[in-house]
Amino acid sequence: MPYADLNGAHIHFTDTGGDGDTILFSHGLLFSGAMFEKQIAHFSNRFRCIAFDHRGQGQSGVTDDGYDIETLTADAEALIRYLGIAPCHFVGLSMGGFVGMRLAARNPELIKTLTLLDTSADPEPRGNTPKYRMLNVIARWIGLWAVVGQVMPILFGQTFLNDATRVEETKQWSGEITGNHRIGITKAVSGVIDRKGCVELLGRINMPVGIGVGDEDVATVPEKSERMNKAINGSELTVFNGAGHSSSIEIPDLVSNLIERTIGRSRS
Repeated sequence: MPYADLNGAHIHFTDTGGDGDTILFSHGLLFSGAMFEKQIAHFSNRFRCIAFDHRGQGQSGVTDDGYDIETLTADAEALIRYLGIAPCHFVGLSMGGFVGMRLAARNPELIKTLTLLDTSADPEPRGNTPKYRMLNVIARWIGLWAVVGQVMPILFGQTFLNDATRVEETKQWSGEITGNHRIGITKAVSGVIDRKGCVELLGRINMPVGIGVGDEDVATVPEKSERMNKAINGSELTVFNGAGHSSSIEIPDLVSNLIERTIGRSRS
């Protein structure tokens, strides 16, 4: 398995290889690069597709510190430079989008296009933080199994959760969440809860940007994506009907279509 030791972290990534442009996938909190498996299958015959796990999540190493969004952004920058894939097409979901916006604004030479999924430029709403901190304490001291039932409706829309044909998928992703390292994941959650916003950076993003959000997303509600769309010059907003916070899993084909359109705009 490929790993890179960067910025004090042991970062796991998958790489399809190939000579085409690179799409770099940055996952959301509680998941790993595996949440983009359908998109990677869609694009890998034409693009080099790389998905990485943020520190403390998936198969990346657990560090003592460095879970704030600024450090995670530095991790992603270091990975892009280490792999020599600049400028790449960056796809970030939720926490991955926090990283993508900062990179695109501050290091535009690294990013060719930016696709933002179910994410926000705002800090975590104060109304959410007490509940999230309580869930995090339970996960830290008891285990992720004790909170997964409350977490799933935050991460997935009701259409997905109530679809009888997707019960096995629901079990699969519930297992992925509970399989996280208890210490690493609770540190990662704290980093997301305590993040600062980056609204002031949006006007500096000057590249094709596609924004997608599920109309059932309760973690980053569609209004947040609408505000980003207004602030980023020339961005395209798509609202996915019947999807929640994990659109790459819930409606994979529509997400692939958005990425396709965003990349296409860099060639016109």
